Amino acid sequence: MPDRIIALVPAAGVGTRASAPGAPVLPKQYRMLAGEPMLRHAVKALLAERRIAQVRVAVSAGDVRAESALAGLPRTVCRACGGATRADTVMAALADSGAAAGDWVLVHDAARPGLPLEALRRLVDACLADAVGGLLALPVADTVKAGQARVERTVARDGLWLAQTPQMFRAGLLRDALQGARSRGLDITDEASAMEQAGHAPLLVRGSARNAKLTWPEDFELLERWL
Repeated sequence: MPDRIIALVPAAGVGTRASAPGAPVLPKQYRMLAGEPMLRHAVKALLAERRIAQVRVAVSAGDVRAESALAGLPRTVCRACGGATRADTVMAALADSGAAAGDWVLVHDAARPGLPLEALRRLVDACLADAVGGLLALPVADTVKAGQARVERTVARDGLWLAQTPQMFRAGLLRDALQGARSRGLDITDEASAMEQAGHAPLLVRGSARNAKLTWPEDFELLERWL
């Protein structure tokens, strides 16, 4: 049997930074891009890879927008199992998926709707040939400064990468890594950091500038031009 790949999309956040000043707060996964909610674009990007058996979207309890945002999409399941943090949501979605330890789990941000199929394929191809898995990322191109109000130092950018999603790992390894991080009270901002804390070294697979995370109102304007 070929390796089974399940995609998880944590979409339980509010995303207040994405709202324009004075505008009503709308969870950013439901902001419209080229006529469709951002969440739908992100899920469709995953569905373009036929090796992904199922896309499971985890939303917060009482979410009234997800059903219409995802209507008609194949191989897609929406579950109200979102938690207080991203890590909580991913853990709950992983448990809800019923994935076997040997299955692959691919986690993707709802706020990255511009994921190109060629980047997704690079990640899947690389991870299927690896024991641990990995993530999409881009080498840092800009000069990096450290400091608060003033520059304290310039950081050498050699070997620095900007993490993206999807991030793809064996379900059993990811489950253990997330549980271990929780038990130690660690602040986990992505799945790769949990894997690192567990002693694994995830693969770095080159991502794409189009796969940028949409955080600020102007980010939506830029990606809409691309779409």
